[in-house]
Amino acid sequence: MARVCVIGAGAAGLCAARHLLVEPCVAVVDLLEQAGQLGGTWVYTENVGYDDFGLPIHTSMYKSLRTNLPKEIMGFPDFPIPESDKSYLPAKDMLAFLQDYADKHGVTDIIKFNSHVQLVIPKQGPNGELWDVTFKNLKNGVSETREYDYVFVCNGHYNTPFIPSIPGLKEFEGDVMHSHDYRVPEIFTGKRVLVIGAGPSGMDIALEITSVTQKVILSHHLKTQPRTVFPENLVQRPDVVRLDGRKVYFQDGSEDEVDVVFLCTGYLYNFPFLHETCDIVVEDNCVEPLYKHLVNINHPTMCFIGVPYYVCAFSMFDLQVRYYVRSMNGTFSLPSSAQMTEDWEEEKQDRAAKGYTKRQAHMMGPDQEKYYASLATEAKTKNLPSVLTKIREESSERFLHNLKNYRQDIYKIIDDDTYEIISNGKREILC
Repeated sequence: MARVCVIGAGAAGLCAARHLLVEPCVAVVDLLEQAGQLGGTWVYTENVGYDDFGLPIHTSMYKSLRTNLPKEIMGFPDFPIPESDKSYLPAKDMLAFLQDYADKHGVTDIIKFNSHVQLVIPKQGPNGELWDVTFKNLKNGVSETREYDYVFVCNGHYNTPFIPSIPGLKEFEGDVMHSHDYRVPEIFTGKRVLVIGAGPSGMDIALEITSVTQKVILSHHLKTQPRTVFPENLVQRPDVVRLDGRKVYFQDGSEDEVDVVFLCTGYLYNFPFLHETCDIVVEDNCVEPLYKHLVNINHPTMCFIGVPYYVCAFSMFDLQVRYYVRSMNGTFSLPSSAQMTEDWEEEKQDRAAKGYTKRQAHMMGPDQEKYYASLATEAKTKNLPSVLTKIREESSERFLHNLKNYRQDIYKIIDDDTYEIISNGKREILC
């Protein structure tokens, strides 16, 4: 009977615990959560910087955030988000949904809150590899070490800011901040703000702050130029070449003067608790060696849930967990380390041939359906329906080209391949 440690009580960790708790081959599930509540990145706090225990604030949630994907594809396969007259929900509704999910499956009761994982280290046991996990009770300051057969790493990857290397950034005479610390637009009142990055947060926040700023410059390298009509005080520019004083110079030769450099440049994968003998290396946001972006090839009794991005996240977490649990209970056997390594190397070459950079090692997007199918086929488990990726692609297109209004669209799943969308009062069925 296996003893399992799950690190992190965000959506991925809750999903892992939910399946482990009903698995006959599992005896103990410890779910360790650093914060005082579940939800991970969906928890909103006005605090930035460090918490009361001197640890970095985990969440990057800003006050006005609403989901950038419709709720119809954001639930779990066996636990959808309840019906309502809106498809795009505020963060507090998503947090309430996760709380309900955890409560209904008996997960809430097993969470060890305020437990800061300090060290995860492999060791050889009498019947194979084991894990020593050391964690600190933040309330009383006491650390303890427990022994486990399996470790699920579910600490998320939207909490450690990525700061790009831009000439002159360190010497910039105005303010520099990362979207991780953004909460409300009023901090930019009357200022000229350079927003670097046009991912979901960058686009959203750039639009939001136009209500209070003198000027917003949105710098990006999107291959598809957004057709969204922005307010007059927002202009788009290509990548920044350098900063000098308060001046910013762009790739197209243009220049401007700004008061704030606002970095919406994404996040780093960060596993500070993993001892070097875990043999996991993160370089340029490529976490390796992982089989199927999931299994630690050198130590297959450790898995990472939720590493891929541009996916249907909660459903993918569920599929990844089901895959790995089925390897634990003997439904199928993982390939040998040599076979897993060969597969990982082939995938890296294939992705490079498609134009992915190393930093995009875990980006799925158009490859997500193939990824889901590979997990489901190998584990002999149910795959995710294609309608999820279809809606995701539709929503992403509408986000890019109708940023102001796309959240008013209402979606409805008809079957595994077909969905309905109501936009501007018009109903359309797509498949």
